[in-house]
Amino acid sequence: MWGDVATPTEWATPLQPAGADGFGVHFRVPLTEGAKNVSYIIHKGDEKDLPDNQALDLTAAGHEVWRVAATEGHLLPQPPARGADADLGKSAAHWIDRDTVAWKVEPSASLHHSLAFSEKGDIAYAKGDLTGDLRVIRLIPGELTDAQKAKWPHLAGHTALKVDPRDAGLIGKALRGQVVAVERDASGALLTATGVQIPGVLDDVYAKAVGAELGPVWRGTPRLSVWAPTARKVELALHRDAAGGGRTVHEMRRDDETGVWSVRGLPSWKGRYYTFLVTVYSPAAGKVVTNEVTDPYSLSLAADSVRSQVVDLSDRSLAPGGWSSLAKPKAVTQDRASVYELHVRDFSASDASVPADRRGTYAAFAGDGAGMKELRKLAEDGLTHVHLLPVFDIATVPERRSDRAEPDCDLASMPADSDRQQACVAKVAAKDAFNWGYDPRHYTVPEGSYASDPDGSGRIKEFRGMVAGLNGAGLRVVMDVVYNHTHAAGQDPTSVLDRIVPGYYHRLLDDGAVATSTCCANTAPEHAMMGKLVVDSVVTWARDYKVDGFRFDLMGHHPKANMLAVRKALDGLTLAEDGVDGKSIILYGEGWNFGEVANDARFEQATQLNMAGTGIGTFSDRLRDAVRGGSPFDADPRVQGFGSGLAGAPNGSPANGTAEQQRARLLGYQDLIKVGLTGNLRDYTFTASGGRQVKGSEVDYNGSPAGYTASPGEVVTYVDAHDNETLFDALAYKLPQATTMADRVRMQSLSLATAVLAQGTSFVHAGSERLRSKSLDRNSFDSGDWFNRLLWDCSQGNGFGAGLPPRADNEDKWAYARPLLADPALRPDCASIGSARAGYGELLKIRSSSPAFALGSLAEVQKRLTFPTSGTAETPGVVTMHLDASGIDPHWKSITVVFNATPETQPQTVAALKDAQVTLHPVQTAGDDAVVKQSTFDPTTGTLTVPARTVAVFVRP
Repeated sequence: MWGDVATPTEWATPLQPAGADGFGVHFRVPLTEGAKNVSYIIHKGDEKDLPDNQALDLTAAGHEVWRVAATEGHLLPQPPARGADADLGKSAAHWIDRDTVAWKVEPSASLHHSLAFSEKGDIAYAKGDLTGDLRVIRLIPGELTDAQKAKWPHLAGHTALKVDPRDAGLIGKALRGQVVAVERDASGALLTATGVQIPGVLDDVYAKAVGAELGPVWRGTPRLSVWAPTARKVELALHRDAAGGGRTVHEMRRDDETGVWSVRGLPSWKGRYYTFLVTVYSPAAGKVVTNEVTDPYSLSLAADSVRSQVVDLSDRSLAPGGWSSLAKPKAVTQDRASVYELHVRDFSASDASVPADRRGTYAAFAGDGAGMKELRKLAEDGLTHVHLLPVFDIATVPERRSDRAEPDCDLASMPADSDRQQACVAKVAAKDAFNWGYDPRHYTVPEGSYASDPDGSGRIKEFRGMVAGLNGAGLRVVMDVVYNHTHAAGQDPTSVLDRIVPGYYHRLLDDGAVATSTCCANTAPEHAMMGKLVVDSVVTWARDYKVDGFRFDLMGHHPKANMLAVRKALDGLTLAEDGVDGKSIILYGEGWNFGEVANDARFEQATQLNMAGTGIGTFSDRLRDAVRGGSPFDADPRVQGFGSGLAGAPNGSPANGTAEQQRARLLGYQDLIKVGLTGNLRDYTFTASGGRQVKGSEVDYNGSPAGYTASPGEVVTYVDAHDNETLFDALAYKLPQATTMADRVRMQSLSLATAVLAQGTSFVHAGSERLRSKSLDRNSFDSGDWFNRLLWDCSQGNGFGAGLPPRADNEDKWAYARPLLADPALRPDCASIGSARAGYGELLKIRSSSPAFALGSLAEVQKRLTFPTSGTAETPGVVTMHLDASGIDPHWKSITVVFNATPETQPQTVAALKDAQVTLHPVQTAGDDAVVKQSTFDPTTGTLTVPARTVAVFVRP
């Protein structure tokens, strides 16, 4: 920590060692002339003038001040000389290509700039200058070109310094060592020194590496290759077994054009384990290190990811029976997809119908437990895809069961509103079997904790068996992929990429620190080889695991160009050549706009608005917030929306505003829902609740356009997902507590209907069709099996009342949660759960039975979809959507959907239906909901009358 003391004439020296925590070191510091030597103590956490215990105040005596730091008993870093700024722990200069360094310095004829480099990595600062075995690349003043500014917009205001052509031959050597940017005055005195960010120059110098085959490649014999252009040496450590026995070390050869190191092996290497020994300068370590690290392109691993394994994915022994001729469910276009978001462990961990050794594993999907039976029924109803939360290798779950710890409390016996459950779960959260998995370690290997044996290639066969099981149930498979960050960077043992090419794969801030806006160490897919890794990994999953779709976590942190490259690569896969129809693979992701890349600060992002016209989908928060009410970040969770009581069932929270404000907000929400029902089309025109003709893009959503897509397939419409409270839990907070369970079920179904019957991809969180609860947990990523239970047996309830949700992310809501969790009336019985499931199934059947719910284009949606009751006279709490199905649906001339969120029966007059023959949809007529069957139609006026809290679908033959 820094503190201020009088300026020394020579640097401070420690008088006694540090304590156990590395602080509390005594120093004797020579002060300015005339002052006496004094001792003082640096305290842990002290960031103010020192000392903070008032034992000494040098500044009060009028002395000059200087800075001193202590950590682990040493002074770090050494102090800069007066007038110099030499912080080698930062990297404020950017070497963007072989010719150019961008740096925030003031150009002047009296200043000289250069790049100092040391192949030994020993550049340091002492007594006013740099020390070490260093050489110099001279820099001369220049200017950034328009092309450079376009590629590096966040550096557009930096000064351009050009590599002196006389020193161009030193670039390769410099990149394989420590590089420091240096500024000196005319006398040669050092003014500034800082580390250098090198991703740009690496992409330029080693551009051909983009075409290289990396990882294990089999052509009769194995070839192992790794991109490590900055390494001094790379060797292969080959191991006989997963435990690391029988180790031998093999030389790897470097290709100077690509920076790729490779070694060709023998057929006997198949199944053996390996690591790379990479000797490289590490800025995080401040020296040249030799890292033993796994392969970023690993295809198989030992347990807990400690060693990579040499495998050939085309080996038949790694495939389940029938894999080569696997029959896929019929492909659907992205706007027809109905997606079910599921976690592998949730699926079976609490399912007693699955053998105990298969619970929470890939193998549960190859069996016939209650969950698989339910998935088959959902597929029969019209579900098309199962979206699996991350199933690649993650860093946070012990892969061997023997290494895990589970809660040792009798959780089921504790009171429903107790804080004891969450405390017991939290004690073992770091060692239990559960995590969502958004913490990548190896991108292209199945996670080992879901395998029966985490050591080696068994996980490959079992993953494929899971895909085959889901395909056999009539469902295609989507993988949730997380290429926007890694679990760790630097010299952390779980860091893979950064220990091979330090400072390259991660996005760095202006000072060289790794950006962490995504929660972890952000990767940089804008860099060529990180972008390549994304594409190569996705293609492997698609081709070798027959995955049918990909959901990109925080896709807005990817360049749009990277996502288009993924799409192009997938489109190139064919049944004839690859056994896969790549064009049938769907792509969607989170297009949120935030962090250091926000508003295209570094590149054109893959955000909601930017992805229009690409065919790649983004999640829409517009309809979600309108239906649920407020936003996921509200301090008061009782803010109501269209589906949670804003229409006629106020909960009394002041956060909802006055009655007039509530009415205005409700009508605004209805406009957002209308835009959502069109597929969030930016150019779709309709009459808004205020009576004005507007485009979707002209409807406001928190200062952004509500409509942003060019075609309906570019939106994913949803009302709940793994993030934030489940729909049932959100309604528990928002509906008046006295709301009956029957009415809660109706509002659950109505809310889901807005997503199921919308144009575009329909998306639901697993279990929401059966009122799934996480006991009000808004962030269950590490909340264990207890809060994440997916209960197929309705006699076990729905998970509500499992105790107060974990303190870390929910304590500020406990005051709201306690009375709800303690209320037995909020725990549904089998009849309620069955009613909710039946209602969702009916919605799926209706959606999948007519092409009118997947019109495919702006032109067709504009032509066929209308909101006939919209405008100044529309009913608050009711949305009516009319679909012209003539010529596209063999059964119906039109379909009209009325969403009545109010507690009263509501009439809706549709002039186009006057004198027509209109009936309730046969699916609802034959269904179990007696209330919807009370819906009526008056042909003399074209009036549809719908009961309270009901979605009624009317058809005209």
